[in-house]
Amino acid sequence: MGAAKIWNAMEVAAEDGCGPGIRSSPLAVDTSLSLPDMSPRVIELCKDLFTEWSRLDDSRFAVETVSGGITNLLLKVSVNEESGNVESITVRLYGPNTEYVIDREREFHAIKYLSAAGFGAKLIAIFGNGMVQSFINARTLTPEDMRKPKLVAEIAKQLHKFHQVEIPGSKEPQPWNDIFKFFEKASNLKFDDDEKQRKYETISFKEINDELLELKELTGLLNAPVVFAHNDLLCGNFMLNDEEGKLYFIDFEYGSYNYRGYDIGNHFNEYAGYECDYSLYPSKDEQYNFFRHYLMPDKPQQVPDKDLEALYIETNTYMLASHIFWALWGLIQAKMSPIDFNYMEYFFLWYNEFKRQKQSSISLAKSYLAES
Repeated sequence: MGAAKIWNAMEVAAEDGCGPGIRSSPLAVDTSLSLPDMSPRVIELCKDLFTEWSRLDDSRFAVETVSGGITNLLLKVSVNEESGNVESITVRLYGPNTEYVIDREREFHAIKYLSAAGFGAKLIAIFGNGMVQSFINARTLTPEDMRKPKLVAEIAKQLHKFHQVEIPGSKEPQPWNDIFKFFEKASNLKFDDDEKQRKYETISFKEINDELLELKELTGLLNAPVVFAHNDLLCGNFMLNDEEGKLYFIDFEYGSYNYRGYDIGNHFNEYAGYECDYSLYPSKDEQYNFFRHYLMPDKPQQVPDKDLEALYIETNTYMLASHIFWALWGLIQAKMSPIDFNYMEYFFLWYNEFKRQKQSSISLAKSYLAES
């Protein structure tokens, strides 16, 4: 365990007026450790953050893994207090070098307002390479769950509410800023691994740049509403309490102001699951069902056909931008992340899917615009 910079979180907290309520520690936890080796360091962190636990014996703490993705590690810490109560919290550890692809200050700024609106877990503390949040007693969804009609309707309704949340500050939509930043980083990499370098050199960044410019121009004609978007609605970022039937959105690290269709299109791309099986991308009828519950949660069957068509075009055009975003993200991660994961392969999966869907989606959008 060692000291680490807290990515200016205290300054952001002070600006938001929430500094006094958020605990902080300069300590960091090495995410490369096994859980048995990591647990004593997590306990030390908790004792540093929560003075009421500082004198408790380590045996009163239990640390277990909730989930481990390719950018974060979620831990549940249960504490048997002297009163006999058992308190549980979630410790979220950021993956190494994720600051290259995630704006942590933007994330921290948004969490306060999203939490107040009832989304995600409550932010309790920050530390060198992560944050502590309230524990949500629920399970993460599976890719199969996201296709179940009842959950589809609930996700759509919750996303409608999520898009109503206002985050103070600039409301300029960020997708093209973020994508071109990724493009600049991704197009200037050099790999020590010869096989990775060989694959990297097969990529035509001129082609990608041309694709981006064409897509940006086309999407600009759609006049899509700007909302605060989650931007990463894959199955692992939903949690469900089966007994209560309550659905939670979690992990807002990619959240930003964005176009409505991008957030929905990105979500539909995630139907492919971790295996990137894009044959699972929702059909037009499945999308229309989602749109009805998103546009008019209380009267889904009364949504006008023209509104369904407009959102269909918007979603399936911005879906292409989502593919390029994650493809470029994969390249950067292939260089920066020490995690044993084939990010390079994911670049080709995402980008090839973009090229496969591009012609039909763009043709559809152009036809729609010509008739409008």
